[in-house]
Amino acid sequence: MQDTRFCLRLGHLLPYSMSDSNKTDFTNPSTFILLGIPGLEAAHVWISIPFCAMYIIAILGNFTILFIVKREPSLHGPMYYFLCMLAIGDLVLSTSILPKTLSNFWFNSREIDFSACITQMYFIHCISAIQSGIFVAMALDRYVAICDPLRHSTILTNPMVAKIGLAVVLRGGMLALPYPFLARRWPYCRTNIIPHSYCEHMAVVKLACADIRVSSYYGLSVAFLVMGLDVFFVAVSYIQILMAIFSLPTKDARLKTFGTCSSHLCVILASYIPALFSFLTHRFGHNVPLHFHILIANAYLLVPPMLNPIIYGVRTKQIRDRLLRLFTHKGT
Repeated sequence: MQDTRFCLRLGHLLPYSMSDSNKTDFTNPSTFILLGIPGLEAAHVWISIPFCAMYIIAILGNFTILFIVKREPSLHGPMYYFLCMLAIGDLVLSTSILPKTLSNFWFNSREIDFSACITQMYFIHCISAIQSGIFVAMALDRYVAICDPLRHSTILTNPMVAKIGLAVVLRGGMLALPYPFLARRWPYCRTNIIPHSYCEHMAVVKLACADIRVSSYYGLSVAFLVMGLDVFFVAVSYIQILMAIFSLPTKDARLKTFGTCSSHLCVILASYIPALFSFLTHRFGHNVPLHFHILIANAYLLVPPMLNPIIYGVRTKQIRDRLLRLFTHKGT
């Protein structure tokens, strides 16, 4: 999905001396240089404050979700197993980019090893695809729970949940494999300076002195076909869910039933809206400054991991009650 977001114009990003000094003839650089947010270098320290705060909230919140689900037997069900998978993905995704970004902002540590850059690229795409699949699995769980509640426990058994989770992980891992494979295949003879705060796929391969249309087309295919299908399945599930909710006889029953899937709906919106906004600004916002594109790219990867545990902690009664009991017990 990252590929649908940015067309980076390298020539407009680099300071004259830096671009001249780094345009050497090399085939595969041992390191890349991450510029951070070009145009806002003077504000890197200030930008790091909300970035660091979001990272801390994401780490604490997602570990809290994992701890509560593990400790509370009543939460050992399909919805919360998928939630734990989402929390683990959020932890991996935010940790794969934030430490290096913050070291760049705080200590001007811009170099990243070529292999580390490729690995970071892989994890970003892998976890993004896994989380998109988890949203589909969670939508399936809510669909069965609301539209066919009597068969929910027989359809979504623990072995079935494990199979769905394994399929989602394998799909994400396989879809992400071509990104580092293709990126490692290209020769890099222009520059080793990446005008980004992390190793975004197209920002890296656009440095190659080769025809990179294969990388570009593959990224677009994944974005439109795979992620697009996931959004379609989630939308169809929720159309069926809303139809079932509106067919209930009383207003209280409709509100209570809708409340069981509102958390999941909020999490989906929190994840897909930044992605859609990033895609639209990339495709149609040609006059939008590059630093704004990169800020949106970071928000797409950082905001959902921060919001997901907050949304589930506030909107889900079982998690909220267990958290209150935990703090009350410690207080007494």
